[in-house]
Amino acid sequence: MSRHHISTTINGDSAEFLCDTDESLLDCIRNELHMTGTKEGCGTGDCGACSVLLDGRLVCSCLVLGVEAAGKKIDTIEGMAQGDKLHPLQRNFLEHAALQCGICTPGFLIAARALLEKNPNPTETEVRFWLAGNLCRCTGYDKIVRAVMATAAELRG
Repeated sequence: MSRHHISTTINGDSAEFLCDTDESLLDCIRNELHMTGTKEGCGTGDCGACSVLLDGRLVCSCLVLGVEAAGKKIDTIEGMAQGDKLHPLQRNFLEHAALQCGICTPGFLIAARALLEKNPNPTETEVRFWLAGNLCRCTGYDKIVRAVMATAAELRG
């Protein structure tokens, strides 16, 4: 099987990698680009741990082929903080104790960021529906929702 040369943009930087036709974007991000923040929870698109933005659209990277990333813009958890300055969502997840083991946290953060970019003033119900594709096996969802709501209020000023 021949490997394909893929050129893309990841977290604002040009990136290139080689991948097999059947290799998932998740595997390419982790194994070829060595960005291990994006996690594999289920491998079937059911848990959201591998969530990334692909051309601004929230996707489970375990369900996208690496070859599909050619020429596209990918945003991962590694691109959320600006140097040592945490994104407000990251800071609020810490302040609201909205994480435990951390496997699901990158996916929740990416999904919540996508929500707040689309809807800066979500209701609690909207937050819960938007994050319904992300599963956490450690915490209750209340702290996660509170962290997202606090971030939305903070970003609105």
